[in-house]
Amino acid sequence: MRHVAVPYATDEALLSVTVPRVRAALGEGRRVLVITGPANSGLLADALGRDAGRVDHRDASSWYAHPYRTLAALHDYTRDHGTFVIGEPGWEGRSAREVRELIRYESVVNAALRARPAILWCLYDVRKVPADVLDHTQVTHPLLLGPEGEAAGARFVNPHDLVLDTDRAPLPEPRGDAKTFGFTARELKRLRRTVGDYARAAGMDGDLTTSLVLSASEIAANSIEHGAGHGTVTMWVEDGELVCEIAEPGGALHDPLPGYIPPEPGSPRGYGLWISRQLCDLVELRAEGGLLRVRLHLAMGS
Repeated sequence: MRHVAVPYATDEALLSVTVPRVRAALGEGRRVLVITGPANSGLLADALGRDAGRVDHRDASSWYAHPYRTLAALHDYTRDHGTFVIGEPGWEGRSAREVRELIRYESVVNAALRARPAILWCLYDVRKVPADVLDHTQVTHPLLLGPEGEAAGARFVNPHDLVLDTDRAPLPEPRGDAKTFGFTARELKRLRRTVGDYARAAGMDGDLTTSLVLSASEIAANSIEHGAGHGTVTMWVEDGELVCEIAEPGGALHDPLPGYIPPEPGSPRGYGLWISRQLCDLVELRAEGGLLRVRLHLAMGS
């Protein structure tokens, strides 16, 4: 897999680097996917002419709406094909948390797709993309496209070693009105019922309640099977989100990318955190104070 950061400063520069490479990829028999906004999608389609019909297109606003669903979609798209993917997330209007998780996605791609016969070009319009995001492109991409072609990035950081702002900061304490209850292996059914009752009473949408219950149950089951065998669940509502924290004593983080890499088909393990990252808006993990804490965030409604 080749993962390349492609900065550009003009529409002409965008077309001069992408159009020949798309045509070359089509000539190599690759499946080509372009994920960008309407304006650049139109520019590329006009420049490609008849070849535009041979290219798959996705809208960036929906494709990049949730970084870990994006990762799953990209994982599926590249599964059985030699592919060339041109992607361009929209960075404007995102919260600091959303920007951080999208940067992390760009890093995790290197591990998740390392064995795929895929070429990934990530476009960055230097006129619009925030400076801190541009700076991170050299950290998250092993290759950079410059005037002389692709070159190895001197600042690239292996995704297993990447540390972003707040990654190691202690989690804020739960709100004072948070509800806490314990669980053991015999009480997973009660855990699911209690989590669901709390979410419904708080006003969470029905489908989202189901997602939260499934996520909390998966994490608790992991704690029982691989951890101490018991723990606590703490729930509260804050800033339009329902937060659900599952904590177990004596836990530790052995996987540097927990829940970020899709489980292999047929694998009996690795689904709990992967599922939770797909279903929740944010999953945070900390091993601190003798506890492994998994904190799930999910918006109350659409």
